[in-house]
Amino acid sequence: MRRAFQSSSRWWLRRLGLRTMATERNWSDAPPLLIKNGTVVNADGTMKADVLTEKGKIKKVGYIAESDLPTGGRVIDATGRYIIPGGIDTHTHMEMPFMGTVSIDDFNYGTAAAVAGGTTCLLDFVIPGRGQSLVEAYKDWESKATPKINCDIGFHVAVTWFGDQVLEEMGTLADMGVTSYKFFLAYNGVLRMYDDELLKIFRRCKELGVLAQVHAENGDMVDDGQQAMVDAGIFGPEGHPMSRPEATEAEATHRAIAMADQVNVPLFVVHVMSKSACQEIERAKAKGINVYGEPLAVAMACDGREYYDKDWRHAAGYVMSPPLREDPTTKDYLAKALKSNALDCVGTDNCTFDASQKAMGKDDFRKIPNGCNGIEDRMSVVWHKCVKGHDMTPSDFVRVTSTKAAQLFGMYPRKGHIGEGCDADIVIWDGDAKRTVSAKTHHHAVDFNVFEGMSFYGVADKTISAGRIVWEDGKLCTENGWGRIVPRETFGYPYRDQVESEHSKNPARLKVERQPYTGPVHIPGQ
Repeated sequence: MRRAFQSSSRWWLRRLGLRTMATERNWSDAPPLLIKNGTVVNADGTMKADVLTEKGKIKKVGYIAESDLPTGGRVIDATGRYIIPGGIDTHTHMEMPFMGTVSIDDFNYGTAAAVAGGTTCLLDFVIPGRGQSLVEAYKDWESKATPKINCDIGFHVAVTWFGDQVLEEMGTLADMGVTSYKFFLAYNGVLRMYDDELLKIFRRCKELGVLAQVHAENGDMVDDGQQAMVDAGIFGPEGHPMSRPEATEAEATHRAIAMADQVNVPLFVVHVMSKSACQEIERAKAKGINVYGEPLAVAMACDGREYYDKDWRHAAGYVMSPPLREDPTTKDYLAKALKSNALDCVGTDNCTFDASQKAMGKDDFRKIPNGCNGIEDRMSVVWHKCVKGHDMTPSDFVRVTSTKAAQLFGMYPRKGHIGEGCDADIVIWDGDAKRTVSAKTHHHAVDFNVFEGMSFYGVADKTISAGRIVWEDGKLCTENGWGRIVPRETFGYPYRDQVESEHSKNPARLKVERQPYTGPVHIPGQ
């Protein structure tokens, strides 16, 4: 009850305006829309229906006569198209400082690329410096994002050091609507959270009703693997995956799940890149452990053979952590895991660096900035690989690209659903159209695309953000600052069974009442 009251109190504090919010949108830029003749797709089913939007919200779903459209509105014919909730990318890094440079997709380019591909909300990461105030870092990220964003966003916060201040500030941020925190098991001495710290911070997450996330790689194994590559004279991009084999990811995934289970806190494993890490999640779910997994779009379309390309720039373009796996069957394995619910929602880890930035590591793979694109192509990759490739239903497509993310991260049903009162974040989706990807035509700032030359079924015909058409007929219609930073709720979907789980794991249930021992006691040294 106390936790529920705290969550409710935070909500009302925000409603009372005790958190700085952006100014009211100019709704003349988003006239009412009546979407006719399409098929509405939600995670729980599909139906033929019309959709009416007004002032950023969905006003009605069902049969709607054109006479019901307010004056000045527009009718959109969606015949032969799906009407789906806007996509939610659970994992991005826009204009992020990293390894002495900054990722080249800023919040303008990143959100523009997002809406071009049918994503209307992204969850970016605040990465505080070691020893930096979490709240201060959050405000820095918020200030640089707010004037640029073309669609709504939210923020996770990475915890890069441990101390009482961190634990306290997590509570402050939860009051501000930040309900997910990321912890690194790699990057020794820089970002890593060690096991004793992780257990304590997991307990804090449970206390606050927020979702714990982990970057699962064994930092000691990575350091050892990198040194082994150096000793072998391997300095090219191929040294990156060779130094971080699947075992580093699987071990850390297993360990994080074990610790989260002991604390009884929900766990979200970001960027699941290998079969073995996925299998750790599958086994945990089969045991009833409250864990979720996020594959990346790039891992469903590309594989680690790219690191061995003779062209250094090409090979370096795929350097990310954990790396893509050399086993080409990993792509289909991850797609099937999404279909079966073994994995939950698709992110991108969109973190782009151009050729000159990647070249910082031209003589040493350890200095290549990690990251690649994905946010513009994510929805198409999932549709092509899962719906066209593995007979995933359109409803399940919505589940893994939007709804489950909204549920896990405290935004449902405001987002991730087509229904009355929901945000008017909508995509008119053409599942039979096909597009070919190229860096020459994409909307990122970067000069390279990991999906270069690939063709995918599934295209966003129109993208609507808060009732405003921001992508139509292959053209952007965006406005910097149209997006908002979305406050999210604590004690949400990941905690839905927490009361029963706490009861079943309560050690007091197994306490044995017995008479005190009164016999002899050995005293060492006597």
